[in-house]
Amino acid sequence: MTAVGIIPVRMAASRFPGKPLAQILGLTMVEHVYRRSLASKALDEVVVATCDEEIRTACEAFGATVIMTSDRHERAAERIAEAAQRMTHDIVVLIQGDEPMLDPAGLDELVAPLLADPSMPCTNLMMAIDTEEDARDPDQVKVVVDARWNALYMSREPVPTSRYARAPQRWKQLGIIAFRREFLMRLMALPQSSLERAESVDMNRALENGFPVRMIPVRAVSYAVDSPPDIARVEALMRDDPLFATYVSAAGKDAR
Repeated sequence: MTAVGIIPVRMAASRFPGKPLAQILGLTMVEHVYRRSLASKALDEVVVATCDEEIRTACEAFGATVIMTSDRHERAAERIAEAAQRMTHDIVVLIQGDEPMLDPAGLDELVAPLLADPSMPCTNLMMAIDTEEDARDPDQVKVVVDARWNALYMSREPVPTSRYARAPQRWKQLGIIAFRREFLMRLMALPQSSLERAESVDMNRALENGFPVRMIPVRAVSYAVDSPPDIARVEALMRDDPLFATYVSAAGKDAR
């Protein structure tokens, strides 16, 4: 059984146009994600999926394999499904292109349950929400889980509520998702669901159609880049990150 990591990226973004090519300590954001994904022991291959020639040129310059996709996709899962149609891997991992501090060990934890349980269709990384700011941030997709760690619902609102009692541990999904290839194709063949559109969260399509999504909690701190001010925070953290030191020299760059 083989697994491929696919990084779906595009230049168009309402709050941060050109985000994949934003510079972070001398490397583009997408290069950070790509090089960190390569360190995963669970992935047999890592590719970039995009509809933009500018991204293709930049990624091929640092050695990435790039698959060109349609510019009409609204969801990251739709883009990786198109790319996966040209590949034969059993497991397809959606790796968000705005997670420059991605922990490759998290990818290993993500894929492991699919290798152990043939009935499991997909898994999704999540991490604890520790601040009220994150709980209320609409860029953070909150997830409520059941006793077996399967997702019940995903929302951009602060769920579960803390209005009536002290809230239990709250979680946010990282949007780093492993699919069995056949399940990904089946899911993307379904129409967008009403809850998916309401929350702008593609995994609600799976939940609304009755498919289980196993959530995998990880401890490693991950900071997504949602807007330009996030770059400075990530750079400050990355300077002391040991994984960054291992690949920045391989890339022939000097950390600034």
